[in-house]
Amino acid sequence: MLKKFSNYRDWWKFFVEVFAWTLLTILSFMLRLDGDLSGYGTEVFQVSASLLGLKIIVVYLFGTFRQSWRNTGFRDLITLIKSVTTVSAIYFLSVIVFRDQITIPLSVPIIEFFLSLLVLGGIRVGTRFFIVYWNPNKNKTTENRRVLIAGAGESGNMAVREMLRHPEAGMQPVAFLDDDRSKHGQKFLGLPVVGGIDEMVAAVNDLRIDEILIAMPSESGKVIRRVVNIASKSDVNYRIIPSIYDLISGKVTINQIRNVDVEDLLRRKPVQLETSLIENYLKNKVVLVTGAGGSIGSEIVVQLSRFKPRKVILLGRGENSIHTLINDINYKLLNLTYSVRIGDVRDYQSMERLFLDEKPEVIFHAAAHKHVPLMESNPEQAVLNNVEGTRNLVNLSVKYNVKHFVNISTDKAVNPMSVMGATKRISEQIVQWGATQVEDDQVYVSVRFGNVLGSRGSVIPKFKEQIKRGGPITVTHPDMIRYFMTIPEASQLVLQSGAMGMNGSVFVLDMGDPVNIEKMARDLIKLSGLEPDKDIKIEYSGIRPGEKLFEELLTAEEGTDITHHNKIYVAKSLDVISNLTNRLNYLIEMANKGDSYQIKMAIKEIVPSYNYDQKEVVNF
Repeated sequence: MLKKFSNYRDWWKFFVEVFAWTLLTILSFMLRLDGDLSGYGTEVFQVSASLLGLKIIVVYLFGTFRQSWRNTGFRDLITLIKSVTTVSAIYFLSVIVFRDQITIPLSVPIIEFFLSLLVLGGIRVGTRFFIVYWNPNKNKTTENRRVLIAGAGESGNMAVREMLRHPEAGMQPVAFLDDDRSKHGQKFLGLPVVGGIDEMVAAVNDLRIDEILIAMPSESGKVIRRVVNIASKSDVNYRIIPSIYDLISGKVTINQIRNVDVEDLLRRKPVQLETSLIENYLKNKVVLVTGAGGSIGSEIVVQLSRFKPRKVILLGRGENSIHTLINDINYKLLNLTYSVRIGDVRDYQSMERLFLDEKPEVIFHAAAHKHVPLMESNPEQAVLNNVEGTRNLVNLSVKYNVKHFVNISTDKAVNPMSVMGATKRISEQIVQWGATQVEDDQVYVSVRFGNVLGSRGSVIPKFKEQIKRGGPITVTHPDMIRYFMTIPEASQLVLQSGAMGMNGSVFVLDMGDPVNIEKMARDLIKLSGLEPDKDIKIEYSGIRPGEKLFEELLTAEEGTDITHHNKIYVAKSLDVISNLTNRLNYLIEMANKGDSYQIKMAIKEIVPSYNYDQKEVVNF
């Protein structure tokens, strides 16, 4: 029983609630009898003693003593009503059943019912009012910043509640702005909606605002960019509630409010997952994630935990990244069952031991070398990891009857100019070959998408580090554009693609509009509170070997067909290249010899659209 009492406050609230409730029994008699208890002394004592035991049990079972009085909400009051109703119903029925043994007016338990709701509810509401709204001594030493909230929706209202509950944060909400005209002139939590977003600068001046809070976690990057552009015209700081991906709990707290980042300007509407389809192929399954310590692999593990797999096998070559992932899992995903395998997908024998030991039923293949310039100077490693590693896994998956195999590919696989992109295109063909070797109920697919915001080695962390050092920011070319999506978005759509049931397909994710890299760099400088070309200079380093000005998501021959998910398309199927096995054997043989020229020639035999560059010098 004592486990429910987590600290001394619980004991104190338990005592106060039971004591006050017991006094109400006596008070209900006094109200009914106009204060004259003569002739009812025995009854009052017997009823109070009997109800005391019942109330102790009910308070404990309903856990009302564990409610936070300073944060009392509607659900807390509902629980209180249930507990009071339980006691009053038993009390009232007992009075009827035992009328011959003890004479109590029927109105007494009814009076106590309403008194209990009023007093016990009042204790909670009064405590919250005193601590949150009225206490004159709270936070005297903190200088409150007057805050204007952009967005009067649910997130904006939750943010205001948090500011009111935590005055120590020094944030005083003053008013809302919202483009929904139906909200103009209304009040939410006592704060007026004073206009639309376009009126932000005037509202800042009129209301003496010190800070703007952008409370639009589910809005697109286009909307956030507009709000930021307007906010930047005022002379006050602006911060933001993170995107909906970051608000997994659904509750906004003060420590989740942060400075606006470039990811906010690129965000899109949240992905709507068909969870029942995903759960059908993941629930109670043994799932292998290769490259589990990487940006995409680790996020796939996080997303997998929602669908209750029997076990997740974390496979990675780098022990440090896997160790970091394990720490995160042990902290955030306590219900996830997992095992760890340090290994290399190029090692067929160790992979086969893994298949025999763990018996995976679903595989997400995210292990790959992905950095274009590094792979241009080390083409044999790109082949051995991206090609041989994928072939090992596909062969073993076919041999051991793996039901779902999802290969992570890239837009750089389309008309590739780089070794990395070409090897990923070959990995797609290997998976397509594997799809021809399995039964109708098995699904072997690839998922193709562009750059991932914030992934290791990607452009945004690089730009941030350059700004931190004082610049310059190096941009390869002023016209270079790329597709971007967030790590959670990409990972969720990978899981969704595996549920499509279209064996042999290459899925293409909706990447939205391409982003100009130089403009992104300038946005990042501004969001850091600096001025481009003045505080931080931008330099052009030139396009590196294997890079394109823009990436494509499809070859000219492919085109796309729609699927039933609005963010996932399927490339029109191309036939598996003839004599693929012998071509792969020759390519891997050249990779083992380290002959760069022959490697590229062998790649072109498999990927005719590969336009390789024979430059030997790579400029990093």
